[in-house]
Amino acid sequence: MKYRILVTDTCFALIKRIRNKEIQRTILDRIQKLSDEPDKQGKKLVKDLSGFRSTHATGRYRIIYKTDKQSVIVYVLATGIRKEGDKKDIYKIAKKLLNARLLDLDEA
Repeated sequence: MKYRILVTDTCFALIKRIRNKEIQRTILDRIQKLSDEPDKQGKKLVKDLSGFRSTHATGRYRIIYKTDKQSVIVYVLATGIRKEGDKKDIYKIAKKLLNARLLDLDEA
């Protein structure tokens, strides 16, 4: 069964910031591959990103996503470089995005 892919606007913006067009294409191709058995790809994340998965795109680039089995949709939250301990680490960025989204939902 093919999953539909939904990529956040923020994720697209992060991809556009990558200067290397070949890396951009590789990441977009890798995102498309998530439509086939996304739960068998990547690793489960824990703590603040529990419920999400992370998979390698190319080099140190990661894709952070979540699957919805009922809707058969893969939500791609963010993509970027893994820089452990750096404020530009993709996992830190993803946590900030989730916190911002939760605040938006609380205000609605």
